Amino acid sequence: MFKLCCGVAALVVGASGASGIVYSGSSGSLAARAEFTISGTQLHVYLSNTSTADIMVPANVLTAVFFEISGSPISLTRVSAVLGPGSVVTNGTTPGDGVVGGEWASGYKAAGYPGGFRYGISSSGLGDFGPGDRFPGPDLFPPASPNGLEFGIASAGDNPATHNGGANTPLIQNEVRFTLGGLPANFDLNRVTGVRFVYGTAYGEGQFDVPSPGTLALLGVSGALARRRRR
Repeated sequence: MFKLCCGVAALVVGASGASGIVYSGSSGSLAARAEFTISGTQLHVYLSNTSTADIMVPANVLTAVFFEISGSPISLTRVSAVLGPGSVVTNGTTPGDGVVGGEWASGYKAAGYPGGFRYGISSSGLGDFGPGDRFPGPDLFPPASPNGLEFGIASAGDNPATHNGGANTPLIQNEVRFTLGGLPANFDLNRVTGVRFVYGTAYGEGQFDVPSPGTLALLGVSGALARRRRR
C-alpha cells in the first residue's frame, strides 16, 4: 500500500484534449510534480522540482521518481530525456539541444525498488542504476552517469550561489521531460497507481509518496464516513 506524505494527486485534461495524470505533492520544504501523458505507444513523464526553497544540501535535490504500473510488466524502452521549457543547467553548461539523457537512467525491478515501485527514473545510481541504464545522449559530466548528484533537479527557488560543497555540481533548474517507448496499444493511464519522489544520492535522504487519484478519492470517502460516525 502506498503511503501519502503531505501530498496530493489530481487528474487533469490538457488543452489539446489529451488526458494525463499529474502527481504533485510536498513534504516539509520538499515539493515535486510528475505528469504522465501518452502519445501512441510512448509514455511521457515530465518531472519537476516545484519547491520554492533554496537548495542548501544534496538532500534538497530531486534525483529520482519511482512509479508503479499495475498488471503485467511492461518492457519500457528509453527514448529521450530533455530539458523542460525554460529549464537550464546551473554550475555547468546548458546543452544547446537540451538533451540530458546521458545523465539520467531508467529501469524496471520485478521485486520492486524501495516502497514496492517497479519502475524508476534516476540521475543518481542509488545502488540500482548503472551506465547501461542511461537514456540516449552524451555523458555531460564525468564520471559516467548515473553517479552522484550531478544533473539532479534543483528547486524552482534555488540560488546556485548558496550551494555548499556537496551541492556545488551541475544541476537542472527545474524540469526534465522523459519519453519511454513500448506501451501496449490503448494503454490506460489509470494503471499508473502511485509515485515516490526521491532526493539526494541515497535512499532515505529525502523522499515522499503520492498515491493515485483513485486512492485519494477512496481516502476522502472513508474520511467522510468516519466523520459521520462520530456525529
